[in-house]
Amino acid sequence: MRRLLVCLAIAACTRTPLPSRAVPAAPSATPTLVNGAGSTFVFPLLSKVFSDYVRVDPRVRFNYQSIGSGAGIRQITDRTVDFGASDAPLTDEQLAKAPDILHLPIVLGAVAVAYNLPSKPALRLTPDLLAGLYLGEITRWNDPRIAAVNPGVSLPSLPVAVIHRADGSGTTAIFTDYLAKVSPTWAQKVRHGTAVRWPVGIGGKGNEGVAGQLMSLPGAVGYVELAYAVQNKLPVASLANRAGEWIAPSVASTTAAATGAAASMPDDLRVSVTDPPGVGAYPIAGFTDILVFRGQTDPVKGPALARFLWWEIHDGQREAEPLLYAPLPPAVVAKVAVKIRSITLAGKPILVGQPE
Repeated sequence: MRRLLVCLAIAACTRTPLPSRAVPAAPSATPTLVNGAGSTFVFPLLSKVFSDYVRVDPRVRFNYQSIGSGAGIRQITDRTVDFGASDAPLTDEQLAKAPDILHLPIVLGAVAVAYNLPSKPALRLTPDLLAGLYLGEITRWNDPRIAAVNPGVSLPSLPVAVIHRADGSGTTAIFTDYLAKVSPTWAQKVRHGTAVRWPVGIGGKGNEGVAGQLMSLPGAVGYVELAYAVQNKLPVASLANRAGEWIAPSVASTTAAATGAAASMPDDLRVSVTDPPGVGAYPIAGFTDILVFRGQTDPVKGPALARFLWWEIHDGQREAEPLLYAPLPPAVVAKVAVKIRSITLAGKPILVGQPE
């Protein structure tokens, strides 16, 4: 009898209709707790959508640890959480250890270059200048090379204090991916990844740690997700893009960076959008992926997670822009929907129906 009941429960969960966008589910006395960990980059957005989703499905609660993409990758690979969140796709080596993991982009974000200078001047930085700051080649803010691209700006004679992430970070992966593309010296000496051997600087844990260092240290420069810079009223640099424009990070310029991403996305959806060629494109941006196993094993959590993911790439996108993230382009939504519909329980697709 016990085996029969278990089989019936699994059968009921494996053929779940695609969730309605607006119809809330019936409340339950004991909500299902879905555990996740990873990206600090996307934490402001996840906090909001998890809160919103309670009104859609009161049966589900989310426990998310904002501990960095590197830790999120480790925890989902070890199956100690139900999902991970990462701004850096798994490397081929990491994916070989967990080939069943799906990359599901849920949003785009900009990595802003923020700084702490007297009077908060509006700064412009070229790729060479940004690489020079992080390589330790430019050590004072009134360096003639910075002054040359900032005519009329009063630059202080302050030493540059470089701030970087101390933990494994998808924000770092996006930032160093950009530097490796625009600076041959960086590509040769430092390379890119969620963690690198920094030539100079002070480490901060999480986007919030870097923002805290920036606010407390005059002369500091650091990289954070745009929402953290705006929330902490930190000035951010305009960067020279490949089209020869000075571009500040914003929802519009992040969206422009993703133009064409769907066409170039490989089947596994692992893609970089840094240093794009388009007009109006901010050069340091990237997708945040939710990482889940294609084959789910929990007959309650698996369907709950699949339903949430479907909602997130549709209705959940409305929360992106108010929090300074860029919604997924429609063509990317279509590709992610196919992946979500491939999630299975006991070998059978969890969600049924046609993608919207």
